[in-house]
Amino acid sequence: MDVSPNTFTDLCVRALELCALKEGEVMAVLTQGDEKLDYANAMLAAGEKLGATTLHVRLPHVSTSLSGDMGQWTVGATPLAANRPALEALKAADLVIDTMFLLFSKEQLEIQDAGARILLVIEPVEHLIQLFPTREQRERVEYGGELLGKAQTLRFTNEYGTDVTYQLGAYPVITEYGYTDTPGRWDHWPSGFLFTGGSDDGVDGKVVLAPGDIIYPFKMYARTPVEFTIERGRIVDIRGELDAEIVRDYMASFNDEKAYGIAHIGWGMNEKARWSYMATDSRGLGMHGRAFYGNVLFSTGPNQEFGGGNDTQCHVDMPMRNCSLYLDDEPIVMSGDIVVEELKAPGFVPVGAR
Repeated sequence: MDVSPNTFTDLCVRALELCALKEGEVMAVLTQGDEKLDYANAMLAAGEKLGATTLHVRLPHVSTSLSGDMGQWTVGATPLAANRPALEALKAADLVIDTMFLLFSKEQLEIQDAGARILLVIEPVEHLIQLFPTREQRERVEYGGELLGKAQTLRFTNEYGTDVTYQLGAYPVITEYGYTDTPGRWDHWPSGFLFTGGSDDGVDGKVVLAPGDIIYPFKMYARTPVEFTIERGRIVDIRGELDAEIVRDYMASFNDEKAYGIAHIGWGMNEKARWSYMATDSRGLGMHGRAFYGNVLFSTGPNQEFGGGNDTQCHVDMPMRNCSLYLDDEPIVMSGDIVVEELKAPGFVPVGAR
């Protein structure tokens, strides 16, 4: 899709309006090296149209964590850590546009603690258009967040043998709907899901990836089942054929026991996201795969984004299809379809029901 600079700027104006950027506020755009300069230009022009004071914080060093397209995809370690003046400039802003991927880093938490709201924008422009956020989607995601926040347990299953239970309450719920208008809040354009974490020693059971489930950062569909045995919040065994061998070797390469911790758990709610999209377009972080409607997003590794102490750089996200998810034994997702009326996308018919 060929998108002109003016069209991209107009799209950014709409996104910044959802973020409630106002005249007189300060908006900073963070980039690294020559990456995403077209995004910076569009955002800066959009901010000026809305009357904001804008600045571009451009770091000289390029990290390999931007999209995982080359090098080992790591999280939590960024070149911003060694640049205090740049960090202070970002902390002074009202809104920070992150094109570098600060998530899981101490620097992002410091910016949020200063009151700046942060919007991560690194996906391909086509994906930004296809999954553009709406206020209606925000309402559904936030309602899901209320349900998740009240629950004491989360359990999910699938027909391949998954049966795992998370003890909840130790960590807050994080909602992602694609924009942020609240001081100190982070979001990712595009998105459309919610999650929390189980107690550090409160996740037990078995998770079995089925063929067709997605493994990030590999950006691949599982071809054979991968079985994770989890005890007291930690993976103690990984079994299966080639895909399991790849996961085992990847996690071992970090030489970090924290890599085997269980991170966030939640479900996807974006009816515009397509599970199959990665088959023809694997660019970016893969928000189609992470956000598609009715997936259960099982994750391992770091949990400091919601206040945990696991700071490993090894992060694996696994959106799973056709699962059933329960909160305090009440069904939320059944065989990949959301069954709570207030959470359903109006007019959306799941693929399996067509």
